[in-house]
Amino acid sequence: MNIVIIAGLIITFLTGVPVLMQILKNHPKGLIILFFAEMWERFSYYGMRGILIFYLTQHFLFDDATASATYGSYTSLVYLLPLIGGIMADRYIGTRKAIAFGALLLVAGHSLMAYEGRPASEVLTYAPTGTEYQVVSEGRGAAREVGVMVNGQRYAFTPAEGGGLSLTGLPADAGLPAVLPEGSYELEATRDTTGVNSFYLALSLIIMGVGFLKPNISTIVGQLYPQGDPRRDSGFTLYYYGINLGAFWAAVLCGFLGQTVGWWAGFGLAGVGMALGFIVFVLGKPLLQGKGEPPNPTLLKAPMFGPLNREWLIYILAILGVAIVWFMVQRNALVGTVLSVSTLLSLIAIGWIIMFVCKTWAQRQRMMLALVLIFGAVVFFTLFEQAGTSLNLFADRNVDLTITPVAMQWLGITIGTPAQLAAAGVTPTGFWIDATITAAQVQSFNAGFILIFAPIFAALWAWLASRKMDPNPTMKFGLGLVQVGLGFLVVVWAAGSGMVNSAFQMPLIILALLYMLHTTGELFLSPVGLSEITKLSLPSVVSFMMAVWFLASSIAQFVGGKIAGLMGTETVGGQVLDPQGALATSLDGFGKLGWWGVGIGVGFILISFLIKGWSHGANDASNHPGPSVTDRGQEDGNVARPGASTPA
Repeated sequence: MNIVIIAGLIITFLTGVPVLMQILKNHPKGLIILFFAEMWERFSYYGMRGILIFYLTQHFLFDDATASATYGSYTSLVYLLPLIGGIMADRYIGTRKAIAFGALLLVAGHSLMAYEGRPASEVLTYAPTGTEYQVVSEGRGAAREVGVMVNGQRYAFTPAEGGGLSLTGLPADAGLPAVLPEGSYELEATRDTTGVNSFYLALSLIIMGVGFLKPNISTIVGQLYPQGDPRRDSGFTLYYYGINLGAFWAAVLCGFLGQTVGWWAGFGLAGVGMALGFIVFVLGKPLLQGKGEPPNPTLLKAPMFGPLNREWLIYILAILGVAIVWFMVQRNALVGTVLSVSTLLSLIAIGWIIMFVCKTWAQRQRMMLALVLIFGAVVFFTLFEQAGTSLNLFADRNVDLTITPVAMQWLGITIGTPAQLAAAGVTPTGFWIDATITAAQVQSFNAGFILIFAPIFAALWAWLASRKMDPNPTMKFGLGLVQVGLGFLVVVWAAGSGMVNSAFQMPLIILALLYMLHTTGELFLSPVGLSEITKLSLPSVVSFMMAVWFLASSIAQFVGGKIAGLMGTETVGGQVLDPQGALATSLDGFGKLGWWGVGIGVGFILISFLIKGWSHGANDASNHPGPSVTDRGQEDGNVARPGASTPA
């Protein structure tokens, strides 16, 4: 059995059993339905997300910059579309119908992701003669092998001195020089048009599905509790535990299958998870106590466009909207333009609100504090979301993913990777532990650390609050930014200390330390997320400010993809040409990200002493119990119903 799966079972048992008992014993029965429905939805999302960058670079053979830009377009739209889905649910179809519709779109999208089409092929053209040579590749992840076919024989390659590539063992009479200097050859990929279009259609269905589903489940969570119910905040915390449990197992299982069995298996399992979430939600309808129904069923069913009523018209328009998303997700520059214009208009609107809508200085300061936190969120998530792009590629290319140094015996159980067992001449029989970890499975570190550390941090914040030592929101944000920056710097410092092997790979423990610091930074951020914006904003503009928060998250995803592209390196057949150069490029990028994170974090800490009074009581202990486990430091929320969709 895979060692990561075993570790996952232990973590889930130790952390999940108390959570499940608390839900069943102390909370409305509908919470268990929402818990599992959203757990499976996040399982599908993070399962697909964990292997997406590898699918783009190894199946479609996109270069790093293009793959990272596509990833950024996808994730930025995922955070933007819930603005529309929340409004449609609140005003017309109700949250339950919106969730069911979104789930069906997600099942369709994830199922379509399992269709790979033909893998892309690549041709090397030697410029002096114009001769073309096929680049062939097999396998995924660490097992991937790439070579150039010359006279019917495949030859591996290494980087040539001074740039270019060198073909290993190529005979002198092969008709192609063994060393191809940079500029003497061109690489061109040919992709299956049907496969590419199907892929973008699948992404578009997922984006639209998330838009209808994600902002609305949290609304029903809030509606399950009467006004002033003291169980409400803990209900949200338990709900977010389910999100992180789904994210954890997504990386463990989809990441394992995607890189060892096939892309179809990883994506297909994500689709199965979403289907299970849909089934749980539909069967659990009676336990929702009638919550989430349409606000005006008669109006919804009345014919509006010929025989079509308003409900079916919304569904049809959403499906047609998938075509618009399909167009946009392929055009990173267009997504960037939309985000830039939206940002400019939002800043103008916020300036107008502060100057003319706010009537008191306290209101203005609260709004300005909200703006400061939104800026900090953009910086934090730009760094944090490198997990799906540059950090994923770094794990695949420049991290030694072996957990055990050699094959070993423990309590009579054989432990090791297949290669280690073969080297030791051991043929395992019966139960043995496979110490293999794939690069995609490393994505489980963040969610795993959340499951472990969240209760500890909850106790810490409660202890500090009881002694009136709870840091103010800006201070917490600053400390979170410092930690996310330090995570990158730890990798840089470890490389500078000689912790790089002859294959230009670093120990897995260093990457684990990075993710641990990113997670603790996230737990500093979690009490200062979307619920903070709802407390600080004027009541008349709460929905707008929530929309700005989601826009900030979307911008962070987009900018993060751009930054990851700048840390890209040359690949041939989806395999890095120069591992040493790739390591140097990554370390340079990590160093810059790290120091920017630490620098801005220190800035937040310093200004926190000057603006700590700007909340004007919004963060008193009685009004801000915090902390909460969240979805990567971000809470869900329906912009049309702020009070019901965020913790108190």
